[in-house]
Amino acid sequence: MSEPILLSIVVPIYSEEDIIPEFYKRTKAVLSGLEPTYDHEIIFVDDGSRDSSLRLLRDLSGEDSKVKVLCFSRNFGHQFAITAGMDYAQGQAVITIDGDLQDPPEIIPEMVEKWQAGTEVVYGVREKRRGENTFKLLTAKVFYRFINTLSDTDLPLDAGDFRLLDQKVVEALHSIREENRYIRGLVRWTGFSQHGLPYKRDPRYAGKTKFTLKKMLRFAFDGILSFSDKPLKMSAFLGFLITFCSFLIAVWIVINKLRYPKLVISGWASLVLVVLFMGGLQLLSLGILGLYLGRQYREVKRRPLYILAQKFGFPTKSESRTIEGGHLNS
Repeated sequence: MSEPILLSIVVPIYSEEDIIPEFYKRTKAVLSGLEPTYDHEIIFVDDGSRDSSLRLLRDLSGEDSKVKVLCFSRNFGHQFAITAGMDYAQGQAVITIDGDLQDPPEIIPEMVEKWQAGTEVVYGVREKRRGENTFKLLTAKVFYRFINTLSDTDLPLDAGDFRLLDQKVVEALHSIREENRYIRGLVRWTGFSQHGLPYKRDPRYAGKTKFTLKKMLRFAFDGILSFSDKPLKMSAFLGFLITFCSFLIAVWIVINKLRYPKLVISGWASLVLVVLFMGGLQLLSLGILGLYLGRQYREVKRRPLYILAQKFGFPTKSESRTIEGGHLNS
C-alpha cells in the first residue's frame, strides 16, 4: 500500500479564542474524511494573540499529534503568519485558510480534487460575501479592480488567501524573502497553472474582525507598490503635462505682451491657485517616491521576516530545512 499524501493546513491566528475549538472540529472532520488516501498536519501560527488563543492551541497540540503551533514573539501581521506556516509545512500540498471560519474548510476536498487533476494553485473566489456591511463590500470590490488596473501582474478578482499550493509553488515562494509581502500577488507572479474555485464566504463565526481600516489601507498599498511602478510613471507624466501646459501659457503671455505693450495682465487669485496646486502636486509626487524609497530602505536592512518565541508539536530538528528567525536556510 502506498504512503498517504500529506496535506499541510496553515492557519494564522490572532486573538480567536472563541473560534478555535469550532474551527478545529470542522477542519478535523473534513480532513479525517480524506483518509486514508491523504494524511494531514494543521499548523496554527499565533500572531501575538492577546487572549487565551495560544493556550488553546497548545492544548490541542498536546491532544492531537497532527496539530502544530508556531508562536510569534509579537504581532508581525497576517502575511508573515502565512509565510511562517509555509516555511515549516512538510506536505505535498499546502492549504492556507484564515481561522475565523469565513472561508469554509468544507471546500478543501474540492481544492484537493482540482490539485490532483493537475492544477498547481487552486484559489478560492468569493462569489458571495455574507455577513459583511456595504462599506466593506464596496471597498473590497473597488480595491481588487483598482489594484488589477495598476498592477503589472494579472491578479484574480475577489480572491483572498484561501488557496491550495502545490509543493513546487511553496518552494518557489521560499526563495522570495521580501519584507513587503502581498502573498496573493506573489503566488500569481510565480506562474504555474492556477484555477479559481467559486464559493460563498460565510460571516465570522464569533468575535469582531481584526482587519481594521488602517490595516486594510496598508495592505492595499503593499499590493499596489509591490507589483507596479505605475504610480511613479503617472506622477512623471502629470509633471510633464503640467510643464508643457505652463510653457504654452508662458508663450501666450509673452506674445500678448509684445503685441499689446500697455496690456495689464491681471490674475493674482488664479496665480495663487496655480502655485498652491503645483505645490500640492510636487508634495504628492515626492510622497509617492518616498513610499517606494521607504520600502527599499526596509528591504536592504535584511531583518528577519518574523521571530518565533515558541514551537509546539514539531520535531527537534527539521528533516528537510531549518528556519532561523524568519530566514530560510536550505
